[in-house]
Amino acid sequence: MDSAPGSFAQPDSFPAPFPFVLVLLRRMADHQPGLVEDALRELGFGRAVMREANRRWQAMQRSPRRRSAVARYRSVLGPPESTATRRIGDLTCEALSWSVPLWPDLRFEVLTAPNGAVWNEWLVRAPGAPGPRLRTAADLLPWSCTVDEVARAFAPARPMEGSAPTRWRLAFDAPEADNGELRHYVAEFTWGLLQRMEDVRPASPTA
Repeated sequence: MDSAPGSFAQPDSFPAPFPFVLVLLRRMADHQPGLVEDALRELGFGRAVMREANRRWQAMQRSPRRRSAVARYRSVLGPPESTATRRIGDLTCEALSWSVPLWPDLRFEVLTAPNGAVWNEWLVRAPGAPGPRLRTAADLLPWSCTVDEVARAFAPARPMEGSAPTRWRLAFDAPEADNGELRHYVAEFTWGLLQRMEDVRPASPTA
């Protein structure tokens, strides 16, 4: 894991651009405060710095002189690690990705339309990095997998409206580890990374 410079330790010495990973963590803290606390300790940040990073990011988004979404990401993340052209149906988009601390096997990906508008912004598996083996509900641990990995492993999955911006929800059936019984789950993702899931009901009537 990358270590954060010591100068980031206090809000009054907070640099610009700020570490974007703190913005990711701030939103994840709503569902996984314990994991976020552990991550902040490993990175050498305090909660006040995380809140300040999120405040600055929100201010950038709401500024009347705000730049385009891609320009904002470049300002805090630097040049993308990779860019690629991708086809989604009949449309062509550009995928920009950056590495981020905490998750060396993931990349932060931004998909942009031909006019520069951002279609999506989330964490995805890095090219060539092995994904988790998702076979049962017990394999779905917080921060272990991305929304597209869960959708593929337990197809057909049904996308649902998220509870807030940068959040996704996914409904699917997954077998129990002990008896193989299919149950229906709704999982919630923040920035594309699994945060929690709820056992809603059995996928089929029991005898």
